[in-house]
Amino acid sequence: MLQQTQVGRVLEAWPAFMDRFPTPSETASARVGDVVRAWGTLGYPRRARRLWETANVVATSGWPEDPRVLPGVGRYTAAALAAQVDDADVAAVDANIRRVVQRVGGRVMGDARAEAESVRIGAPLRGRDRLLALMDLGAIVCVARSPGCSGCPLRPGCATRGALPGEARRRAPAYEGSFRQRRGRVLAALRAGARPAGDVDAEALESLVADGLAVLHDRPDGPTAALP
Repeated sequence: MLQQTQVGRVLEAWPAFMDRFPTPSETASARVGDVVRAWGTLGYPRRARRLWETANVVATSGWPEDPRVLPGVGRYTAAALAAQVDDADVAAVDANIRRVVQRVGGRVMGDARAEAESVRIGAPLRGRDRLLALMDLGAIVCVARSPGCSGCPLRPGCATRGALPGEARRRAPAYEGSFRQRRGRVLAALRAGARPAGDVDAEALESLVADGLAVLHDRPDGPTAALP
């Protein structure tokens, strides 16, 4: 839920979602549409479908040794899980941590180099403490714009003491008027119940069907769109 979503919004959705889906087995036994409906307005609903797919894997086969075999889990998520859940001394680099280590090191870094640098500058912290400390530092102090360098504990060894020259500042595309907004409107309508396919945005509906987030049912009076 926290991927690309503000903590405040997640805190609002979390209790009800966990009450409804407290375990992988209960999540797997539900329809994927139920999980998407409970996901509500958190956005990026593919995450809800991946969560349901993962729950089915875990309910059937148990937790894998390498979580990267689970749907939607990649290098960072696997390492972050190991560090936070098991306090394993592994490095995980999200967008905030990458910004910190690149500014401290004074250069753009690939994944392996950024992970090694996070271990170096985070010492003597290890595992969970290092991950959360660097993540918070990037979210609160070493922010994208107007970083608080004067209060940064890494200032003495920082190569830039501010933004990295040439640092790419990614701006999220505008939501208003976007195709993502159009998809969200169709999904919101389907969360309330099935709709005649002709009553909703056809292009957005087609995209949702392709992503497994909506289905079409043939009816005598025309196709109906619904959550899967």
